[in-house]
Amino acid sequence: MSYIEKLFNLENKVAVIIGAGGHICSELAKGLYLSGCHLILLDIRKPKTDILKKKLKKINELNDQEIFNFKFDANKDNDYKKILQLISKRFKKLDILINGAGINSPKNILEFSTKEWNKVVQSHINTTFLSCKYFGKYMKNKKSGSIINFSSASAGPPLSKAFPYSVGKAGVKNLTQNLAREWAHDGVRVNCIRPGFFPTDWNLKNFIDRKRKKDILAHTPLNRFGDVKELISPILLLASDSSSFITGSELTVDGGFSSMTI
Repeated sequence: MSYIEKLFNLENKVAVIIGAGGHICSELAKGLYLSGCHLILLDIRKPKTDILKKKLKKINELNDQEIFNFKFDANKDNDYKKILQLISKRFKKLDILINGAGINSPKNILEFSTKEWNKVVQSHINTTFLSCKYFGKYMKNKKSGSIINFSSASAGPPLSKAFPYSVGKAGVKNLTQNLAREWAHDGVRVNCIRPGFFPTDWNLKNFIDRKRKKDILAHTPLNRFGDVKELISPILLLASDSSSFITGSELTVDGGFSSMTI
């Protein structure tokens, strides 16, 4: 094993990915799988993780790493308990947790009902809270683990056209820092990734028209959108033991967007 392989070795680590069927997390699942991890892919849209599982298995059909995937509602306590039973029975450890659940809405703030507002905010804050509550407790008891949450370039200063999303992401960042402080003595590290713009087709249809795209790129020193593959190496860093002194951090991957003023 080479020096770099030893530094970022993730072989036989167990990783839970919530929101695994999404644009970003499906690519992160591929990166973790190629790095040697066993995967538990969780998403309320199980057909998406069915497809992802098949794609991953085709990468290396001789690979003996395990992949489980389940329909999973990140707002339901019982769903966490079921997955914890699997982890306790099959692996007896959980090394990596990626909290990637969440939705967005392009509505103007005056158009939101309380129910709609809460749905977006809670899809980020409540799901991260519950995931850390259940899976984080398991890690604490094992005295080891890396939790990776998702902040955003909108966490502050907030972006236009993403009101509850921005509030939710700011809350995730705060929760990440709080848990990092509380759980450091138990061997559990808690960090978050702060992505810039890695647009999906939905984003391009509902958020990023021609003018907004021009404004975003003008505010991004690298003058382009991010490719989801560019989020893999930051995740591998935070997931591996090479980041053993990194906790409570927000790792920015945004092409310089957060550094820009005028």
